Amino acid sequence: MVSLDPLTLERVARLICDVDGPYERTGWQIERFLTRVRWPGDPQYDGSPRVPWLAELLIKHADDAAALDRLLCRIGDPLEYDGGIEVAEPIAQELNRILAPEQLTVTYVSGRPVLGQLSQTSDMPLYGPPPDLHARVRRLVADSKVADILLARADEASICQNHGAYALAIIGIGSFVEGLLHIFVTERDENVRRNGLVGRNGRRFSAERAGLQLLLEYAHRQKWVQTDAKDFMEKVRDYRNFVHPRQQIEYGLIPDLDTVRMCWAPVHAFLNDLESAL
Repeated sequence: MVSLDPLTLERVARLICDVDGPYERTGWQIERFLTRVRWPGDPQYDGSPRVPWLAELLIKHADDAAALDRLLCRIGDPLEYDGGIEVAEPIAQELNRILAPEQLTVTYVSGRPVLGQLSQTSDMPLYGPPPDLHARVRRLVADSKVADILLARADEASICQNHGAYALAIIGIGSFVEGLLHIFVTERDENVRRNGLVGRNGRRFSAERAGLQLLLEYAHRQKWVQTDAKDFMEKVRDYRNFVHPRQQIEYGLIPDLDTVRMCWAPVHAFLNDLESAL
């Protein structure tokens, strides 16, 4: 995602503030909204007119793709509104009207908002790796050598996608997600490092042998990953198992470009959840 035009960001600021509208945010509510999306600099509302104040903040970080990704998705997130998806969807539609000239759109993937790019020839959103992926992974992973390995997996998945190796691309995406979640959990939970995780059947697995399903369930219990992102990520896990040809034969799927894009989409929500958990 490239930098957004200042006029686009001014319109986004008006939508967030919704002055005199049904979902108007006061100054302190805007502050809390920005905290939830981890907007850079921990801004404090200064009592000035809200829309110009917020627009200036957004324009200041117009080239921060990760921050804008989190903010735009949160505007249409059902978690943001008491009325849930019924309230969030019309707001997301208005946001998409604002984003249309930028060739961007927010869509729902398994109930979670994900930012995608519109192609020149279709209204279907295109998904690839989350924006600013390298910097975001390095903030989530303390060990730089581990981060290098994880990012190499993500980069190789993109290379496979771009050259038509779609089965290998979705295997790479699943491998990247499993590795990122494993290091995220083990770096932050000493009990998991020492005692491992317990599966549904009561069997205990060491941290080194914990698979993606077990890690997802644990991260969900810790509220590091939301339910919808967890559920859709389990489909990515199924596709990752195509590393065994017999699994793909039994599943009966021939992956194509849309399959790969579908697998990238929940990675956006997954990464946003992990960042919010911090």
